[in-house]
Amino acid sequence: MDSFIIAALAVCSLTAPAYGDKGTSKARSCSDIRQFYSGKGFALDGVPQSEISGEHLRICPQGYTCCTSDMEDNLALLSRREMEGLLKDVGRSLQASLTGQYKAFDGSFLELLNRSTVSLQETFTPTWGSIYSQNSQVFSDLYTDLRHYYRGSNVNLEEVLNEFWAKLLEKLFYQANKQYVIGEDYLECVSKQIETLRPFGDTPRVMKMMVTRTFVAARSFVQGLVVSGEVVRKVSQVQLSTECTRAMMRMTYCPHCRGMASARPCANYCSNVMKGCLANQADLNTEWRHLAETMMQVAGRFDGPSGVESVVLTLPSRISEAMSTMMENIETINSKLFQACGNIRGTSSTGPADTMKRGKVIVEDKLGTSSNKMDKLVSDVTVRLRDMQPYWVSLPTILCSDRVATGTGAEDKCWNGMNRARYLPEVMGDGLASQINNPEVEIDITKPDMTIRQQIMQLKIMTHRLKNALNGQDVDFQDTSDDVSGSGSGMCADDMCSRGPRLVPITDRPKFFQPPPVNEGVKGNHAKQNLPCITIYLLPLLILLLRR
Repeated sequence: MDSFIIAALAVCSLTAPAYGDKGTSKARSCSDIRQFYSGKGFALDGVPQSEISGEHLRICPQGYTCCTSDMEDNLALLSRREMEGLLKDVGRSLQASLTGQYKAFDGSFLELLNRSTVSLQETFTPTWGSIYSQNSQVFSDLYTDLRHYYRGSNVNLEEVLNEFWAKLLEKLFYQANKQYVIGEDYLECVSKQIETLRPFGDTPRVMKMMVTRTFVAARSFVQGLVVSGEVVRKVSQVQLSTECTRAMMRMTYCPHCRGMASARPCANYCSNVMKGCLANQADLNTEWRHLAETMMQVAGRFDGPSGVESVVLTLPSRISEAMSTMMENIETINSKLFQACGNIRGTSSTGPADTMKRGKVIVEDKLGTSSNKMDKLVSDVTVRLRDMQPYWVSLPTILCSDRVATGTGAEDKCWNGMNRARYLPEVMGDGLASQINNPEVEIDITKPDMTIRQQIMQLKIMTHRLKNALNGQDVDFQDTSDDVSGSGSGMCADDMCSRGPRLVPITDRPKFFQPPPVNEGVKGNHAKQNLPCITIYLLPLLILLLRR
């Protein structure tokens, strides 16, 4: 009997697995991760001095480890904060670029308006004399309304221009006929004849076409820059999901828990993690590109002879030309107005020739001295718009660029989420629908992030307005910067630390991980190591059989 017991024990010793990653050698020290963990600002209370069994781990592989459950939870939260910080930093960079473009264009456009205003004042005062000085409010009101329209106020541009010409007709008619007593009712009748009389020739029609086209395009363009920046700001603040947090922890800090602090993620592994985490953001890509493309088309309207600079700076000369046309034909115009509105009672013998004949008025055109600053600015903005088009789908590459393993042998020695080994799964596509089989981040593709969906709608609305502007159609802007409440992709810290099963259903998802070469570090390893040799259970049965 003794010989059978000895034989059984020998079999047991041969079949029992070795202890730890290095067979029967002494457990590894945790001094490195203790230093790392403390450097991240965490207390060392409860941190092991040497490796412990890892059945408690819920995110990292369950091999022998230097991480406790609390450490795993703390590092997972840290990985989320760091990732969200990176997203905000990258977003702030793009937002700052869009804000810079907005300020540059806005400042240049307002500078053009100011130059045009000053030019009118400087040239009209000596050439039109009292006619201008006594009616300067009409001209200043026009520029004020143009500024308000550009700024997004609820101003009807066509009505503003029509009212300007009607008021100008009244003022010039009054100045040309001071020998008469002219009441408000009569002047109102005069202004109503502007369409049939056309006292200013073709200038009002041409000017309305050019001003409307230019100002509608400029207003929609700056609004597009503002909306783009707001979309970036709001999307960059969307919280990461619980499953993304787990995936980030597994990629970023699980190597430390496994004693592989120097291991960097495999490139394709990092891509899958980021594509899963940023799946909703990638869905912005289509509408983001549409907006950028439409803004570039609108920007194309700003240069050349009919561009912003030309239209704004030639306003004084066009207005003066129209006034000269009326003055040259004042007698014919008077005759038609008297016929339409009735005769008026005169008070003196002074005729229109005594007060209005000044010769042809020539307004200095300062466009020739322009440095074409606007053309250069628009060109720069267009280049930046083109560069930002792939932003949302390039985020995974941007965020992985500094963290993945590179160099000779990187593909075979990188961290694949389980060990140092080659990463075998294929890289997923962009967007939520493409993540159904993502091996790293479990996502319910039927539940898109509502905050991001709202921003996609804002992009669609802005693109529609820009397309209207391309067709010269006026648009009624509303404030698109109002915060719309949405749940986003928020996550509860307790959910991340939960010991329960994952709640997001993923059907029949195959596991692609390559078996690690040395210690598999998978969930079942320690169960095998801690189970007594099955031969021990057979000893009583062998003894009973021998006693028979």
